Amino acid sequence: MSGKNLTIAIVGGTGALGSGLALRWAKAGHTVIIGSRDGDRAAQSAKELSEKVGVQISGMENTEAAAAGELVVLTVPYSNHQATVELIQPHVDGKIFIDVTVPLMPPKVRTVQLPEPGSVVKGTQNFLGEDVRVVSAFQNVAAAHLVDLDHKIDCDVLVCGNDSKAREAVIELAEDAGMRGWHAGRIDNSAVAEALTSVLIFMNGHYKFDGAGIRIMGEPGSTQKA
Repeated sequence: MSGKNLTIAIVGGTGALGSGLALRWAKAGHTVIIGSRDGDRAAQSAKELSEKVGVQISGMENTEAAAAGELVVLTVPYSNHQATVELIQPHVDGKIFIDVTVPLMPPKVRTVQLPEPGSVVKGTQNFLGEDVRVVSAFQNVAAAHLVDLDHKIDCDVLVCGNDSKAREAVIELAEDAGMRGWHAGRIDNSAVAEALTSVLIFMNGHYKFDGAGIRIMGEPGSTQKA
């Protein structure tokens, strides 16, 4: 574990991806709050997740969750993304804001369709401003694998953001959730992780993979040893 107990608010946390991250971070010792547009639904989902992991998870309405978290994670569908960012904007100033959104546009979810700013998460950073440390991560991890706490996740995480310390904090959270995170550059580079999701969805269907992921090959510092 990273060694620091964080209060993590997962906005849109009742979905599969948000629930999976909630379970793994709660198991690692973090204080987890899941949010939903419906506070009662959030509370019920939190109760079920708490029983599954054996650790208390709280549920609140999205704005309450964002206000309570020292670090905020956004796990809503692309169709709800902008409205949710606008809703919680007053509650994320000065915080690390992890956006896992991918611009999946049915019915062509197997085709890369990046929005005008270049990527969803770059648009988030532009909208929220530099006082919010936006980080892009977790787009390429199968939600079903996260929810299954017995499943060893064979997937690396590309972590993009303009603040290197914020990226490092998210890399530590990836490790707490059983994954390996990598510094992948500024927020502009989120386009790569977002686009990869559609590629992985295509490959899952074509090759009948059970949640394909990515692996970064190589050993850090290996060129210095040559």
